[in-house]
Amino acid sequence: MLIIFIVCVILFTIIYGRLFCGWFCPQTIFMEFVFRKIEYWIDGDWTQQKALDKQPWNAQKWGKRILKHTLFWLVSFVIANIFLAYIIGSDSLLKIMMEPIQLHIGGLISIGIFTTLFYFVFSRLREQVCTTICPYGRLQGVLLDQNSMVVAYDYVRGEERAKFRKGEDRPEAKKGDCIDCAQCVHVCPTGIDIRNGTQLECVNCTACIDACDSMMEGVGLEKGLIRFVSENGIKNRTRFQWTRRVISYTVLLIVLVGIWTTMLIMREDFSTTIMRQRGSTYQVTQDKGISNIFEIDLTNKTKDHFHVKLISANPAVKLELANDSLELPGQKHIRERFLARFPYSFIAKGTQKIDIIILGNGKEIDRVHIKVIGPSY
Repeated sequence: MLIIFIVCVILFTIIYGRLFCGWFCPQTIFMEFVFRKIEYWIDGDWTQQKALDKQPWNAQKWGKRILKHTLFWLVSFVIANIFLAYIIGSDSLLKIMMEPIQLHIGGLISIGIFTTLFYFVFSRLREQVCTTICPYGRLQGVLLDQNSMVVAYDYVRGEERAKFRKGEDRPEAKKGDCIDCAQCVHVCPTGIDIRNGTQLECVNCTACIDACDSMMEGVGLEKGLIRFVSENGIKNRTRFQWTRRVISYTVLLIVLVGIWTTMLIMREDFSTTIMRQRGSTYQVTQDKGISNIFEIDLTNKTKDHFHVKLISANPAVKLELANDSLELPGQKHIRERFLARFPYSFIAKGTQKIDIIILGNGKEIDRVHIKVIGPSY
């Protein structure tokens, strides 16, 4: 699954650039659809926020700052609890919440650390996570090529830039469609100018596309000056092409998904491994019999609870465990030792193969071949 995810991200980036960053990354989703919404609701749009930053500290500014950061902290606390539930499980998290604090000091500290971390990321670092910390942004530069579909400025159509004048024939005046309003720069969360070309900081959020289309519509020019397009699409006016590189990664992804699906279909509910106890050979018992010590590993991949019992397919071999039956909870793994006892006459040339049958709730759930050993004379 990890390999499939990596190949999928590579293929996605080759075709669509950092579209994942702008629309699927949890950092962007929480930032744009939760924290920035709260900020806009309290502080206003970017022009009002700039004015508020320059404003001297008064009751209004203090009130807005306290309210905003309190809400930021509360949302970060909720996210931290959800994130911690994925690590320790929801049952353990509920215990931390419901039981006395002194019983879960470590859990409380963990929630505090995660809350502080998320609060710092969404209130201070913000897009610096995308531009500096996230390794995917660095990987983008290696994966993109001239055919990758990215958010790009159509410089062929847009240059030369010039302010808009009503009634002017821009082609005759040798002016491009870009009216140099800088709205694409103002709305960019990472503060870049998309007109300077594809840049590491661009997360393909398409805010510049919306702003530019709005301005083009307002001045009566064609939309799409900034759009999803490849470098070759701007130069040659071509659409997306299935290059050899894209086809190769697509075939690889299909093959990997096929292998993964086959593995899921053929996946067994139980996994059993029986190995001889390390450092042991055989033992001669007081009744002149032979015994071997084995170690069994049982893995239950289902959610059902099983009472496990071991029996030998050969009645001459008796199996002895510390307990008559083993308890194997759902989605758990257990390891136990057992003795295999058999008469001296059972061994031929020092070795003999037998089958160990694993019973779960009285039904056979697995069968393992093992080799018992004894004297060869």
